[in-house]
Amino acid sequence: MQPINVLIADDHALIREGIRKILSLEQRINVLAEAANGRQAITLCLNQHPDIVLLDINLPDITGLEVCKAIKQELPDTGIIALTIHDQEEYITEMIRNGIAAYLLKDISPDQLIKTILQVAEGKSFISPSLTAKIFSQINKLSTDRPFEKRPHGLSDRELEVLRLVANGDSNKIIALKLFISEKTVKNHLTNIFQKLDVTDRTQAALLAIKEKIAEI
Repeated sequence: MQPINVLIADDHALIREGIRKILSLEQRINVLAEAANGRQAITLCLNQHPDIVLLDINLPDITGLEVCKAIKQELPDTGIIALTIHDQEEYITEMIRNGIAAYLLKDISPDQLIKTILQVAEGKSFISPSLTAKIFSQINKLSTDRPFEKRPHGLSDRELEVLRLVANGDSNKIIALKLFISEKTVKNHLTNIFQKLDVTDRTQAALLAIKEKIAEI
């Protein structure tokens, strides 16, 4: 099995060293390089093509958002994980819009950091559970009147309706009431949606819907 090559981008040497030691505990992960600022992170990515970038948002030269945009433009398959102290909605939603695969706070456990890297390497998305409410508070600003204009991932019209309401933060019960169907039918639709989107939960489905502009913040 090929190792997952990771680039750590953080302006604090002590944090970079701590992350490196944590990741050394997992044999499947290899720390490929470290960057102390945004421009260095971009240069290293373009030269070394890491699988995953652990990216601090607060960098001394350019913002993590600008780094994210630059990397995703040139290396769209590189998974970017925001690792930050910031939990404001605007940071989270802007990073999601620009292609991050995961958003973690720096108080996350070592085990969860490793688990997230492995998930992102498999093409999955993740946000810290403590941020879920903030994400959905932004998603709740979606207009529920706008019709779908495309049918991605082979989703049916009804599945698109359910996915949009999931992205709106609605529970299964609320979705059932809005669509005049049973909660069991909602669960069946969600099972099909998760399978077609290759995700495992409603948060991942909502994030993917936002990234692919099925739903917009």
